Amino acid sequence: MAAIALSSIGVKVSYAVEETAGTRPVTGYKHIVGLKSVPAFNVAPETYETTTLDNTEFTTYINGLKDLGGALEMTANYSQTFLDLWNGTSDTTGLMGEYKTAKADGKATWLCVDVPDITKSTYFTVEPSKLGIPEITLRSVLEITAYITPTGEPIDDVDPTYAV
Repeated sequence: MAAIALSSIGVKVSYAVEETAGTRPVTGYKHIVGLKSVPAFNVAPETYETTTLDNTEFTTYINGLKDLGGALEMTANYSQTFLDLWNGTSDTTGLMGEYKTAKADGKATWLCVDVPDITKSTYFTVEPSKLGIPEITLRSVLEITAYITPTGEPIDDVDPTYAV
């Protein structure tokens, strides 16, 4: 059976906050419109050398932890819609406002990457950073880098239900 290659068409990145602390939401994910790129979550593990005096030709290793690298970058078209969705229109709206409210209540914010034709989506808890002003150059589309810092390990599970 031949594998069918996939494209980035239709990929959805969304977020939701926990209703119950410590329980990943399964419904109510809000699609983050305007994104153009998402970072890779396929990182190589650290390796720890296990070579002993008995080894005569090769060094041996075991896998260690994987490091997603701290704050990760997502690129988006810079628009009022994206700004309102990310920064919010008040202290309690948008990704930043909902994150701050959830954090004050001891709850986490989850990000989801949903790829069409893949049976499971990838979820992880995050801490988003507020958007500033992007670089502006002549003859270009205005783009902005949005930063998220993973605060938990990625997990794969069934696709989310989206908020209307």
